[in-house]
Amino acid sequence: MKRILKHMAVILGIVTVSLMATYLGLAVYYHNAFTYGTWINGIYCTGRSIQEVNDELVRDFTYEGVTVKDKDGNSYVISAEEISYQFDFKKALEIYQKRQNPWMWIDSLVGGHRVELAPVVSYSREAFEACFAALPISQDDRTDRERRVEIVRTPQGYELVNERTDVLFIEQARSAVLSAIEESKSEVSLADEGCYHDLELTAQMRETMDTWEKLKSFQDCGIVYRMGEEEIPVDASVVCDWIALDDNGRFLFDDSGDFQLKEHAIEEFVEKLAAKYDTVGASRQFMATRGDVVTVEGGLYGNKIDQEAETAYLTEAFYGKKREVHEPVYTQEAWKKGSEDIGSTYIEVDMGEQKMYYYVDGVLTIDTPIVTGNTSRRMGTPSGVNFVYAKQKNRVLRGRDYASPVDFWMPVKGNIGIHDASWRGTFGGNIYQTNGSHGCINTPRTAMEQLFDMAEVGTPVVMFY
Repeated sequence: MKRILKHMAVILGIVTVSLMATYLGLAVYYHNAFTYGTWINGIYCTGRSIQEVNDELVRDFTYEGVTVKDKDGNSYVISAEEISYQFDFKKALEIYQKRQNPWMWIDSLVGGHRVELAPVVSYSREAFEACFAALPISQDDRTDRERRVEIVRTPQGYELVNERTDVLFIEQARSAVLSAIEESKSEVSLADEGCYHDLELTAQMRETMDTWEKLKSFQDCGIVYRMGEEEIPVDASVVCDWIALDDNGRFLFDDSGDFQLKEHAIEEFVEKLAAKYDTVGASRQFMATRGDVVTVEGGLYGNKIDQEAETAYLTEAFYGKKREVHEPVYTQEAWKKGSEDIGSTYIEVDMGEQKMYYYVDGVLTIDTPIVTGNTSRRMGTPSGVNFVYAKQKNRVLRGRDYASPVDFWMPVKGNIGIHDASWRGTFGGNIYQTNGSHGCINTPRTAMEQLFDMAEVGTPVVMFY
């Protein structure tokens, strides 16, 4: 029994010595290498030297430079190459290794050590300053006193120029960019770094701000005129012309401290609107069936804005701060609103070709020869854009020297109309030059009956030579 115990004691002693030798051996081994279970920036470093780990970290690390973003979202790049950027992990690795205790490597058997180390960065400060000075954000060399607050007139209306808000503090921006480079960051937002500040306002500037708040509200008009397929906003670009100014260009206020309107300003706006969109008697460019674009002037067809009613409406709507899309009141209305008011359903009377066409939704439905007014007797049918203003059957057309019964009568301008002419055997050609009508548009009965049944009162009639 004693022999067994002695034998076991010897074995235990040998194991103990072996373990101690192993532990001490590893401690000595880790004295010049990273201890067991060490991971740096995702790299397994156990037993490896500083130089070996540094070489791998340097090989895997890339840095192309920093992107600088201003408050408006603009981006500017300072590249690593421009500033002679260099990096190395050796110093950081040395510091971290000194913090490790090789005699306590056994602590790493569970969990190990995982760390992220940043490289030690070097760069040319002179090159950086040159690059930073070249950035657009560095080009504004105004002093704080030179930064203005004022109201200016633009094509879009009056606007506030406030150069004292969100002012970039250039030294703070420089420090933020430098820190990003030294930390090898790829991006830095100057707004997020708090590089923008508001400057204090003078008493005069605060007064300008108060005026602007009133002006912004005054010229904020929400009325939009619908002119056919077009919409005309009565916005700040329009209202700015309504505000009264003195001889020095300063705003005029009434006794209540509100802005004064120029006399007749709204009335003049409505007049301009009518001048552009009133089409009665206007000159129009028309694509003729014969293939060319003709200019057609005059006639009774078209839109005519009720200027008095619109002036009253717009005055009330402006001061009442209404916000709506508005279609004007008309004293005369065409089938379509806006400058292109003929539309795709119309009657075309080509007096030069002595042809009449009827289009329905852009599709040619009737194509017929006609006879118009006798040009040799100065009774030529007048040009212009007119419209069918009535439809009658079995009418007797009377003049100073004639009485002509017709089955279908569609007047388009005064006593000039489109009708059948049973007394004629032929139509078209040059008949109108010597044996034309008294001004009406003579049409074969079959075509006239078809047109009478299809065309509605109000249909545009485009008449030209």
